[in-house]
Amino acid sequence: MTRFRLTRRQFVATSTSALAIGSLAVPAFASPFSANPRTGPSRVIIDTDPGVDDALALLLAMRSPELKIEGITPVAGNVPLELGLPNALRMVEISGRTEIPVAAGAKVPLVRRLVTATYAHGENGLGGAVFPEPQLKPIALPAAEFIRQTVHKYPGEVTLLTIGPLTNIATALNADSGLAGQFQGLVMMGGSLSGGNITPAAEFNIYVDPEAARIVFQSGIPITMVGLDVTRKTSLTDEHVRRLEAGQNPVSQAAAKIARNAINHNREQGFLVGPNMHDSLAIAAFIDPSLLKFKDYYIDIETTGELTAGETLGYSPRAGDLRRSPEMEKQAAERMSIRGSAPTLASTKTSPVIRDKFVPNARVGMDVDSARFFDLLIGRLSGTK
Repeated sequence: MTRFRLTRRQFVATSTSALAIGSLAVPAFASPFSANPRTGPSRVIIDTDPGVDDALALLLAMRSPELKIEGITPVAGNVPLELGLPNALRMVEISGRTEIPVAAGAKVPLVRRLVTATYAHGENGLGGAVFPEPQLKPIALPAAEFIRQTVHKYPGEVTLLTIGPLTNIATALNADSGLAGQFQGLVMMGGSLSGGNITPAAEFNIYVDPEAARIVFQSGIPITMVGLDVTRKTSLTDEHVRRLEAGQNPVSQAAAKIARNAINHNREQGFLVGPNMHDSLAIAAFIDPSLLKFKDYYIDIETTGELTAGETLGYSPRAGDLRRSPEMEKQAAERMSIRGSAPTLASTKTSPVIRDKFVPNARVGMDVDSARFFDLLIGRLSGTK
């Protein structure tokens, strides 16, 4: 495999071309679950920015026999990469899964300055929970190249589980024009159709690198979006932490330590509930899709708005207060165009039609069985399930 070096200036140029091509046609929507029913462990790569909820999500993944984890690719997001990378290595060591390669990813978004969430995750990304320095080292390959090589090694078999900003994925896609068609699918924690958590419009993972998110959504990879619409229903409680503290294994004890610090941090900030398990729900959604209810949407990302950059926009003929009969809904979908902003008075352009026909590119989690989710999460981490 040929190695690549892509400067940020080159990336901006190639990104523009990729979006122009992507706006012409998107392959018919397919679910990463239904197209290829599971007959054994699924090959996955976990892209992450650890992060309190990322750390618990990684521990869940490494305790789940349904997953064949080909690698973990940290990216800057919740914390800078120099903190997120050792946090990922720590979780691998705690889980006793040191055979899993960890490849360092992007230190900055594609074209923006990095915005972190240390205000929520603590200065070390783990809510202030302190662990020894990891002895495990990352592999030499950068994350984007590791993703490319792994997917080409197992074409059609690898699902990306992304629980951070999508910089690594977009970098890999831009470096390899045929890569998107080689993934089985992508399950992300990111986005929202019901308002943001860092701005009124944007969810954090998309906000940090909206250009990367747009490249991913335009790529044609079958996407499952587990966003704030469902993750806001997964608040961690003291009872959950007590169950973890009762677990007699290193994973449960580490998870309890992180979770207890995170709950205490929330209380110090005046929040009435514990932190939401955003990223763990995305992992659980891949392990057991029946935990969630989904609807199909065409998703696009706002990248130019002064107040709305990073907003996740969902187009659907089922949206709105008035419902149609199933047959008329199908006809409406065939006629529905995806339209951009109205032109200004000073412009001679007409409203841009981004898609002349509604073709969903993602299925979006709209509801979740929170009790079953926590039974899975706490049970796996504590060793009781």
